[in-house]
Amino acid sequence: MSSRDLSLYIVDIFIAINKIQRYTKEFANAEDFKWSELQWDATLRELEIVGEATNTLIKLGLLENEKYRKIVDFRNLIVHGYFGIDENEVWNVVQDKLSPFLYELKEVIMEQNIDIKDDISYAKLENFKNIELVEFLNSVE
Repeated sequence: MSSRDLSLYIVDIFIAINKIQRYTKEFANAEDFKWSELQWDATLRELEIVGEATNTLIKLGLLENEKYRKIVDFRNLIVHGYFGIDENEVWNVVQDKLSPFLYELKEVIMEQNIDIKDDISYAKLENFKNIELVEFLNSVE
């Protein structure tokens, strides 16, 4: 297990979801999205990050395995599915699952009284040229 603070994994998830939302906002459907190679590949990479960070948060006891295991399983499907990844399934996750997960994660932070301010500040500093991401991080802070 990594020695990283759990708040860093939370911020990783926030950033990855924001990137996914920005990468996919111009598409109307799964097929168009899949044929945009750069956005497709970038989105899959960020979904891997969401799944990996979620897995760590489960192992650390912050998230319930039963409720969030599907996120980790989806990450494993992406990593090991190669060319068999169903664009409709990815599209469904992007369109319908990420925003509720983000909301739930914010609820967990509040319930557990987890301070992510320093990590958000660091992420903003690290990504200062990415105006959209910095604006998003300001809204999370």
